[in-house]
Amino acid sequence: MIATKPHLTFSQIINMNVGFFGIQYSFGLQQSAVNPIYDMLGASPDEIPLLNLAGPVTGLIVQPIIGALSDKTWHPKFGRRKPYFFIGAMLCSLALFLYPFSSALWMAVGLLWILDVGNNTAMEPYRAFVADKLNEEQRPMGFQAQSFFTGFGQTLANVSLFVFPLIIIGRSGALPNWVYASFFLGAICSIGSIWWSMRTTPEIPPTDSELREMKATPLNVFSPFIEIAGAIGSMPKVMWQLALVYLFQWYALFCYWQNASKSIALSVWNTTPANPELYEQAVSWTGLVNGWYNIITFLSAFALVWFVKKSSAKWVHFTCLLLAAIGLLFFPFIENKYLLFPAITGFGIGWASMMGIPYLMVVNNIPKERYGVYMGIVNMMIVIPMILQNVTFGFILREFLDNNSGYAVMFAGVLLILAALATLLISNGAKPASDKINFSSSH
Repeated sequence: MIATKPHLTFSQIINMNVGFFGIQYSFGLQQSAVNPIYDMLGASPDEIPLLNLAGPVTGLIVQPIIGALSDKTWHPKFGRRKPYFFIGAMLCSLALFLYPFSSALWMAVGLLWILDVGNNTAMEPYRAFVADKLNEEQRPMGFQAQSFFTGFGQTLANVSLFVFPLIIIGRSGALPNWVYASFFLGAICSIGSIWWSMRTTPEIPPTDSELREMKATPLNVFSPFIEIAGAIGSMPKVMWQLALVYLFQWYALFCYWQNASKSIALSVWNTTPANPELYEQAVSWTGLVNGWYNIITFLSAFALVWFVKKSSAKWVHFTCLLLAAIGLLFFPFIENKYLLFPAITGFGIGWASMMGIPYLMVVNNIPKERYGVYMGIVNMMIVIPMILQNVTFGFILREFLDNNSGYAVMFAGVLLILAALATLLISNGAKPASDKINFSSSH
């Protein structure tokens, strides 16, 4: 018997996406806490970019491979996607638990690589899991629920870094005690939220034809690479168009994250890292500013669903990118620290769109039996600009932007405008993938 995918309730969609909360808490710690920990362990400023390569490099390698493997996996008890994001969550929790015990820089760097392998192992099959479960009508709600939990998880991570130092003092080993609290909480959130989603949300079994295809092409060591190469070769036009958007978008995001604190220090405190006392105030305030844009992200995520239904995913993403760009263009000129919050509000709306809307533009243009590998390829489009930024932006900042972090944030705003214009090139005309499933399969 052939039937459409069942219409899920709002609570079912929320339960399905709760796991994103733990994953994004972990990413929030990486954005806000890892570099200060590197500083505490003696890293020099010129080492920081290379020490941050773990995220994009593991994303480039791990996500498409895990996606290809999950497409070819089915177990009647454990499912298709769940085994992968459960293993990923376990790795994340282990790395987060051990991270505060880092007594040397090499240990912190090694644990970050393990943490990013775990995060990327969990992230990609999770996006495919949502695409598997939802019909075309409900996908906007599903992917924006991911944006909601992205903002919520990263907000809690930033808040923990602000609150715990106020109530947990002292030092154990090389790092202060508040680091233990933040990372232990992250370890609990990672495995706990994934467990909740796994417990509340069953996977849809593959059809008889899908099972026959899996058996006809059994997994081996070369399978993921053959699958990735084939998927890139037959990639729909809309994904190539999205790759151009992502080139500007994700390059811009790294420019902002790397320079926000120094930009605020320059414009509000008129100082640089050479003045540690004032610079630490700027860093602390940057945590609040970043926490605010993540609050805006989870508050606006579901509102974007309504706008998508009224217009289109393309026009919503275009508008959100423009709002983010405008905020960053004004950001370096703001001398009143409280006015930074309205300026970064547009970035929060843009971040809500970045975490969900682009997937709506591609998911209906790819075959459902290849969701995993194509979601992994989308992630390759994210991490390649990040790696490119790590390699090239130091030269751009030094030779063209006078080593001025405020100019770097403005440069990010310009890149987001280019990303918005590139979004208008995305076509909407491809045929959607089938949402039909076969409930007569025997398993």
